[in-house]
Amino acid sequence: MKNSDLLLVIGSRLSETVSQGYTLIESSSPKQPMIHVHPDPEELNRVYHTELAILSALSSFAHAVATLQPVPSNAWKSWTDAARADYLAHSTPALPHPQHTGVDMGSVVAHLNEVLPDNAVIANGAGNYTVWVHRFYRYRQPATELAPTNGAMGYGFPASIAAKLHDPKRTVICFAGDGCFMMYPQELATAMQYNAPIVVIVVNNGMLATIRMHQEREYPGRVSATELANPDFIALAKSFGAHAERVERSEDFPAAFQRAQKAGVAALIELRTDPRQITPQARLD
Repeated sequence: MKNSDLLLVIGSRLSETVSQGYTLIESSSPKQPMIHVHPDPEELNRVYHTELAILSALSSFAHAVATLQPVPSNAWKSWTDAARADYLAHSTPALPHPQHTGVDMGSVVAHLNEVLPDNAVIANGAGNYTVWVHRFYRYRQPATELAPTNGAMGYGFPASIAAKLHDPKRTVICFAGDGCFMMYPQELATAMQYNAPIVVIVVNNGMLATIRMHQEREYPGRVSATELANPDFIALAKSFGAHAERVERSEDFPAAFQRAQKAGVAALIELRTDPRQITPQARLD
């Protein structure tokens, strides 16, 4: 991106995460000319001053761009082919670390990529478990992602219930960390009362992993209040009348997920994951 001669930004708010802490693109005037397309007029020229701001729905802009005729260029093809190869390499899960224990999140998301319909809705809250979801799950249609803008823990579960009630025919999956899920576990009662057969995947590593990651990075060896004493998630879910299973091996997830989908009621799958595997590429040790 830093080597580009033009930035065409479609739909992004260019927030802290996307801009890598506002370092990838210089604020408030980028070095390159920028064209910013966004459906909200409040976002245009709010953080970055652009050469051209286009107020447009993303679908309308995409249809308009599709009518343009590209100029053939071998250099352009080589560059885009290389960029595509980088994307595929980055979004394809690698083999787990040799010392990895428990369920490998990469294999879980890879399986969902294969079996979920294109219009499936993926909801999540906040936590390091979402890194696997956003990096490895390939969204195929608009309006299929429900995620918090400002890192609100607990958002994914109630959002997934709302999505299922809004369109009961669509498959809705919620990812939640163990700490994230415990923000709103009582919403299992809502899902059961209003017949919202979602599948909640609780990623249980026994800690608040994002905060723990920062502790280990900034103050090695000074862990404080990030370990969790969790309930029995299976017993908790079943007490509401939901279907529930615990998965401790990656190879057991596909069958458990199939059973959850066929349960006909809200379902919870607890994944016991490696607490040392803090992100797809980093371990605490």
